[in-house]
Amino acid sequence: MSNILYITASIRSQDDSVSRGLGQRIVENLAAKPGASVTTRDLAANDVPYVTAESFAAERTPVGERTPEQNELAAFADTLIAELQAADTIVIAAPVYNFAPPATLKAWADLVARVGTTFRYTATGPEGLLTGKKAYLAIASGGTQVGSDYDFMTRWLTFFLGFIGITDVEMVAADGIMGEGGEEKIVSAQKQAEQMAA
Repeated sequence: MSNILYITASIRSQDDSVSRGLGQRIVENLAAKPGASVTTRDLAANDVPYVTAESFAAERTPVGERTPEQNELAAFADTLIAELQAADTIVIAAPVYNFAPPATLKAWADLVARVGTTFRYTATGPEGLLTGKKAYLAIASGGTQVGSDYDFMTRWLTFFLGFIGITDVEMVAADGIMGEGGEEKIVSAQKQAEQMAA
């Protein structure tokens, strides 16, 4: 049985978003396999909270020692972490906004990076605890070339996933689609996405 976590971050709808279109193709291939289940987390549609001093303290407090107020503050992060822990495959569909990830995706990362739960510190440095998982990235950008010196999105995202233990990462990108040949780039990325996880 395959548990798929599908995370989207585009502010555009399914019909208008290139990254959502690419991600959906990957998810459909994965979900077609017997016993597969899909959990969808639309970061743009949810009010993803930013970490505060109070919520940070609540999340670092062991569950059995939290106050009712701390339980409430930590509840959303607890849910996001549980989704990651339950998944064996993660699909993240996201655009590049101003050379970087959408704010909601960064907020998600801040919430799921929990010492002792998704990573830990060791004598040789940090160690990710969410090992044995596969991630697919479906990326779209209007002008930023993925992999370029000014692409701070995909380098950050792949590094972050590795930090929490997810090192098996495959990516498809439709980049520079606002420039010349944009439609052709989208079509090419769509074909590649259709072949991923088939």
